[in-house]
Amino acid sequence: MAKLVYSIVEHDGGWAYKVGSTFSETFPSRTQALHAAEMASSEQQIAGSTDGIVYEDSEGKWHEEVADGSDRPQTEVSE
Repeated sequence: MAKLVYSIVEHDGGWAYKVGSTFSETFPSRTQALHAAEMASSEQQIAGSTDGIVYEDSEGKWHEEVADGSDRPQTEVSE
């Protein structure tokens, strides 16, 4: 199971949360960024539906798979 860590960081003159190398929007306060990270983290854990997916890889080959909607990452908010 994948694990996503939401870190609270100073960003672009305010505060944001960061997951990997991706930043959220900028918030005026650290508290607002923390609240947004907590909400995003909890939403990330909500199961979806199991669906078939079709995609093309970098070599131009097409693949068909089933994406399990209950396969959600573990999340953590790091202050």
